[in-house]
Amino acid sequence: MPAPSIAITALDPTSFAEATGRLAEILRACVHEGASVGFVLPFDVGEARAYWRDKVAPAHAAGSRLVLIASLDDDIAGTAQLDLDSMPSKRHHAEVSKVLVDPRLRRAGIARALMAEIERRAEAAGRWLLSLDTAGDAAEALYRSLGYELAGVIPSYARDAFEDRYEATRLMYKDLRRS
Repeated sequence: MPAPSIAITALDPTSFAEATGRLAEILRACVHEGASVGFVLPFDVGEARAYWRDKVAPAHAAGSRLVLIASLDDDIAGTAQLDLDSMPSKRHHAEVSKVLVDPRLRRAGIARALMAEIERRAEAAGRWLLSLDTAGDAAEALYRSLGYELAGVIPSYARDAFEDRYEATRLMYKDLRRS
Protein backbone atom coordinates (compact mmCIF):
# COMPACT_ATOMS: atom_id res chain seq x y z
CA MET A 1 0.00 0.00 0.00
CA PRO A 2 1.54 3.36 -1.01
CA ALA A 3 2.23 5.99 1.62
CA PRO A 4 -0.33 8.79 1.72
CA SER A 5 0.71 11.87 -0.20
CA ILE A 6 1.47 15.08 1.63
CA ALA A 7 -0.34 18.15 0.33
CA ILE A 8 1.15 21.53 1.26
CA THR A 9 -1.04 24.62 0.98
CA ALA A 10 -0.90 28.23 2.09
CA LEU A 11 -3.83 29.35 4.17
CA ASP A 12 -5.91 32.34 3.14
CA PRO A 13 -7.72 34.27 5.91
CA THR A 14 -10.90 32.15 5.64
CA SER A 15 -9.12 28.79 5.64
CA PHE A 16 -6.85 30.07 8.43
CA ALA A 17 -9.87 30.72 10.64
CA GLU A 18 -11.29 27.29 9.81
CA ALA A 19 -7.97 25.57 10.61
CA THR A 20 -7.33 27.30 13.94
CA GLY A 21 -8.80 24.50 16.05
CA ARG A 22 -6.62 21.79 14.48
CA LEU A 23 -3.54 24.04 14.52
CA ALA A 24 -4.13 24.60 18.23
CA GLU A 25 -4.32 20.84 18.82
CA ILE A 26 -1.02 20.30 16.99
CA LEU A 27 0.69 23.12 18.89
CA ARG A 28 -0.55 21.78 22.23
CA ALA A 29 0.58 18.23 21.38
CA CYS A 30 4.03 19.45 20.33
CA VAL A 31 4.49 21.46 23.53
CA HIS A 32 3.41 18.44 25.58
CA GLU A 33 6.06 16.42 23.71
CA GLY A 34 8.70 18.97 24.81
CA ALA A 35 8.99 21.15 21.70
CA SER A 36 10.84 24.37 22.42
CA VAL A 37 8.45 26.70 20.64
CA GLY A 38 7.94 29.38 23.27
CA PHE A 39 5.44 27.78 25.64
CA VAL A 40 5.72 25.99 28.98
CA LEU A 41 3.48 23.57 30.85
CA PRO A 42 0.78 23.74 31.90
CA PHE A 43 -0.39 24.60 28.39
CA ASP A 44 -3.93 23.92 27.27
CA VAL A 45 -5.69 24.07 23.94
CA GLY A 46 -7.30 27.42 24.86
CA GLU A 47 -3.85 28.99 25.16
CA ALA A 48 -2.89 27.40 21.88
CA ARG A 49 -5.99 28.83 20.17
CA ALA A 50 -5.17 32.26 21.63
CA TYR A 51 -1.68 32.08 20.11
CA TRP A 52 -3.09 31.46 16.63
CA ARG A 53 -5.88 34.02 17.04
CA ASP A 54 -3.95 36.83 18.77
CA LYS A 55 -0.35 36.45 17.57
CA VAL A 56 -0.50 34.83 14.15
CA ALA A 57 -3.84 35.88 12.65
CA PRO A 58 -3.14 39.65 12.57
CA ALA A 59 0.24 39.24 10.84
CA HIS A 60 -1.23 36.64 8.48
CA ALA A 61 -4.15 38.91 7.57
CA ALA A 62 -1.70 41.78 6.97
CA GLY A 63 0.30 39.62 4.57
CA SER A 64 3.47 39.79 6.65
CA ARG A 65 3.32 36.15 7.70
CA LEU A 66 2.76 33.11 5.52
CA VAL A 67 1.15 30.10 7.18
CA LEU A 68 1.44 26.74 5.46
CA ILE A 69 -0.29 23.51 6.36
CA ALA A 70 0.60 19.96 5.46
CA SER A 71 -2.35 17.63 4.99
CA LEU A 72 -2.53 13.85 4.91
CA ASP A 73 -5.84 12.39 3.79
CA ASP A 74 -7.64 15.73 4.31
CA ASP A 75 -6.40 16.09 7.91
CA ILE A 76 -3.93 18.80 8.90
CA ALA A 77 -0.75 16.99 9.95
CA GLY A 78 1.63 19.93 10.35
CA THR A 79 2.28 23.60 9.83
CA ALA A 80 5.11 26.09 9.27
CA GLN A 81 5.34 29.86 9.16
CA LEU A 82 7.44 32.31 7.19
CA ASP A 83 7.77 35.77 8.69
CA LEU A 84 8.17 38.29 5.87
CA ASP A 85 7.97 41.39 8.07
CA SER A 86 11.41 42.94 7.89
CA MET A 87 13.12 46.28 7.82
CA PRO A 88 14.00 47.81 4.43
CA SER A 89 17.63 46.74 4.77
CA LYS A 90 16.57 43.11 5.19
CA ARG A 91 14.07 42.63 2.36
CA HIS A 92 16.18 39.66 1.20
CA HIS A 93 15.64 37.85 4.53
CA ALA A 94 12.75 35.93 6.10
CA GLU A 95 12.45 33.92 9.29
CA VAL A 96 11.09 30.39 9.45
CA SER A 97 9.16 29.58 12.61
CA LYS A 98 6.82 27.12 14.27
CA VAL A 99 7.54 24.12 12.06
CA LEU A 100 5.17 21.77 13.87
CA VAL A 101 4.15 18.23 13.03
CA ASP A 102 1.53 16.25 14.92
CA PRO A 103 3.68 13.94 17.10
CA ARG A 104 1.65 10.91 15.95
CA LEU A 105 2.66 11.61 12.34
CA ARG A 106 6.37 12.38 12.65
CA ARG A 107 9.06 10.75 10.51
CA ALA A 108 6.79 10.69 7.46
CA GLY A 109 8.46 13.54 5.55
CA ILE A 110 5.96 16.19 6.63
CA ALA A 111 8.47 18.70 8.04
CA ARG A 112 10.72 18.16 5.01
CA ALA A 113 7.78 18.86 2.66
CA LEU A 114 6.82 21.97 4.64
CA MET A 115 10.38 23.29 4.48
CA ALA A 116 10.62 22.69 0.73
CA GLU A 117 7.49 24.77 0.21
CA ILE A 118 8.67 27.45 2.67
CA GLU A 119 11.84 27.80 0.61
CA ARG A 120 9.93 27.90 -2.67
CA ARG A 121 7.60 30.60 -1.35
CA ALA A 122 10.50 32.58 0.13
CA GLU A 123 12.28 32.61 -3.24
CA ALA A 124 9.06 33.67 -4.99
CA ALA A 125 8.87 36.60 -2.55
CA GLY A 126 12.47 37.60 -3.31
CA ARG A 127 13.77 36.29 0.03
CA TRP A 128 16.97 34.34 -0.43
CA LEU A 129 18.31 34.30 3.13
CA LEU A 130 16.31 32.24 5.63
CA SER A 131 16.98 31.95 9.34
CA LEU A 132 15.47 29.93 12.16
CA ASP A 133 16.24 28.84 15.68
CA THR A 134 15.92 25.39 17.17
CA ALA A 135 16.71 23.69 20.45
CA GLY A 136 16.25 20.04 19.51
CA ASP A 137 18.87 17.66 18.17
CA ALA A 138 16.40 15.96 15.81
CA ALA A 139 15.24 19.30 14.42
CA GLU A 140 18.82 20.49 13.97
CA ALA A 141 19.63 17.27 12.11
CA LEU A 142 16.65 17.81 9.81
CA TYR A 143 17.64 21.41 9.06
CA ARG A 144 21.27 20.44 8.45
CA SER A 145 20.10 17.75 6.01
CA LEU A 146 18.22 20.50 4.16
CA GLY A 147 21.35 22.64 3.83
CA TYR A 148 20.96 24.93 6.84
CA GLU A 149 24.15 25.97 8.58
CA LEU A 150 24.75 26.69 12.24
CA ALA A 151 25.40 30.38 12.84
CA GLY A 152 25.83 30.07 16.59
CA VAL A 153 24.42 28.99 19.92
CA ILE A 154 22.83 31.22 22.54
CA PRO A 155 22.97 29.67 26.01
CA SER A 156 20.02 29.88 28.41
CA TYR A 157 17.82 31.22 25.61
CA ALA A 158 14.46 29.74 26.61
CA ARG A 159 12.84 28.00 29.51
CA ASP A 160 12.33 24.25 29.16
CA ALA A 161 8.66 23.33 28.61
CA PHE A 162 8.68 20.88 31.54
CA GLU A 163 11.19 22.15 34.08
CA ASP A 164 12.36 25.43 35.55
CA ARG A 165 15.67 25.37 33.68
CA TYR A 166 16.93 27.17 30.61
CA GLU A 167 18.17 25.67 27.39
CA ALA A 168 20.34 26.94 24.58
CA THR A 169 19.02 27.64 21.13
CA ARG A 170 20.84 27.12 17.87
CA LEU A 171 20.59 29.84 15.24
CA MET A 172 20.65 28.44 11.73
CA TYR A 173 20.48 29.93 8.26
CA LYS A 174 20.37 29.01 4.59
CA ASP A 175 21.34 31.08 1.58
CA LEU A 176 18.91 29.90 -1.11
CA ARG A 177 21.17 31.28 -3.85
CA ARG A 178 23.58 28.43 -3.09
CA SER A 179 20.94 25.68 -3.33
